[in-house]
Amino acid sequence: MSKETEIKELRQALTAAPDNAYIRRLLINKLRGVAGYEAELEREINILIKSKPNDLDLKEALIEVYYAQGKNSTCLIIYEELGHPELLSPEIRLLVAKCYLRDGDHDRARQLYESALESDPLFLADEELDKALRQSADFDMRDDLFDDDEEDDDRILTKPDTNFGDVGGMEGVKREIDLKIIQPLQHAELYKSYGKKIGGGILLYGPPGCGKTFIARATAGQIDANFINVGLSDILDMWVGNSEKQLASYFELARERKPCVLFFDEVDALGAKRSDMKQSAGRNVINQFLSELDGIHADNEGILVIGATNVPWHLDTAFRRPGRFDRIIFVPPPDEVGRAAILQLKLAGKPTEAIDFNKVAKKTRDFSGADLNAVIDIAVEGILEEAIRTGTPKPISTKHLLAAADKHRPSTTEWFTTAKNYAMFANKSGLYDDILKYLK
Repeated sequence: MSKETEIKELRQALTAAPDNAYIRRLLINKLRGVAGYEAELEREINILIKSKPNDLDLKEALIEVYYAQGKNSTCLIIYEELGHPELLSPEIRLLVAKCYLRDGDHDRARQLYESALESDPLFLADEELDKALRQSADFDMRDDLFDDDEEDDDRILTKPDTNFGDVGGMEGVKREIDLKIIQPLQHAELYKSYGKKIGGGILLYGPPGCGKTFIARATAGQIDANFINVGLSDILDMWVGNSEKQLASYFELARERKPCVLFFDEVDALGAKRSDMKQSAGRNVINQFLSELDGIHADNEGILVIGATNVPWHLDTAFRRPGRFDRIIFVPPPDEVGRAAILQLKLAGKPTEAIDFNKVAKKTRDFSGADLNAVIDIAVEGILEEAIRTGTPKPISTKHLLAAADKHRPSTTEWFTTAKNYAMFANKSGLYDDILKYLK
């Protein structure tokens, strides 16, 4: 049955029962979006909306009708009278955004457009509105992320006051970073005489909570370098082309302030396998990232790029090419000596009695640094609960820490279950040999 026939039959039914709201709503739904029926649709909505003045679906239908008729001001009046405009569908918000744009209010148009995209990840961007907002004089596209503003630079750049002395355990990781990164920077002339460049890229991988971010910050402190911590939200942008610009801006700032450590946390989110991507925008970001690492248009000497990931198997293989993240370092959970050192560092300044750190370290096998933090928190919570009840606070003891360790399970177990599969069955290059060594 054609749509025209269905509309005709619903009209006849409504003529026979003009007070039947259900039939009228069916007719409205059939008329929505059909060209040539705007006047009839407007009439039917206005009849039904008298008895249902707060019906959001009817308000959306009215906005559609008036937008089709070019009545932008009427659309905006309906929208602004809504009690909960955030409940509108992304499609209707898009229409209202276009009305605001035609009315000259670019800020509100942009806000609505962004909210439509954020509310539904599957909602496709509108090329017409995107282009119009880009061209509007009032819309700041942040072409230059830092605008040569010293205040912005100081906000993004830091000079860490931590160094390797503040890192408990991780002796193997620190030794490898020292040999491959710190020594070349401290003996630049010697390395240059052999044609070795100063700087490069390191990929730190391992289970979450094992100190990848902390070791990156400590590396910058060890060589007295500037440190830029770049998160996923600092790069990705809804506007096409902006993500690449922002990524380039961070590299440019690092080049201006070298020696500099440029740290990318969760780098797999920026450098995921291109073969898994359906949209070209993600591939463009990866290509930009690879281009910046190669230093095609600028000199990267004196810049250390550190990437951290919990899932190296999701990273595009192009990042592991020599000259990019060519130094790949496994960051395992701390060993027994490392756990004892971490506990000492984290308990420094807290009220404690003589603690047998080695005993606690033996009890916390496979615990990450974050897990050890959790153990201390659980112990402190128990002490505070008892202090509130008895009125007598007690120092943290070995007994408290051991009891807390019994209540917490290592968060690394699940990661190693997944990593073991990759190390055993997807390890032709030997990338995950360190995982197998650790498990043995």
